[in-house]
Amino acid sequence: MKNYENWTPVKASLNSGKRMPSYREGNVYWASIGENIGFEQDGKGRAYTRPVLILRGFSAELVLGLPLSSQKKSGRYFLPIVLNGEDGVLLLSQIRAIDTLRLGDKIGQVDRQMLKLIKAAVAKMILQ
Repeated sequence: MKNYENWTPVKASLNSGKRMPSYREGNVYWASIGENIGFEQDGKGRAYTRPVLILRGFSAELVLGLPLSSQKKSGRYFLPIVLNGEDGVLLLSQIRAIDTLRLGDKIGQVDRQMLKLIKAAVAKMILQ
């Protein structure tokens, strides 16, 4: 059961917070992605957070992000990744625009080569 009543004050506090001073494509942050509807990926815990890889920066205020999961999943909508020595999976089908107000602590990064592979996997998933 979704708990939108608890997510609403968290979302309001994020909206009045401070933006991430800077970010780089390939960085991974905890991001408050919230309590969402249907099959959209939710955040966890009191702040409704989930690790998110910054795939593309559009401005100081908006990025394109890919949520991560520690659950093992396979198929064309999932891309295995190792971050900080731990196995995870990028949820390619959950790609979304994220306001930088949602970004919290940086928890890792992928190198340029891996970022290039991730972008290719996203393009393939979207265009095929």
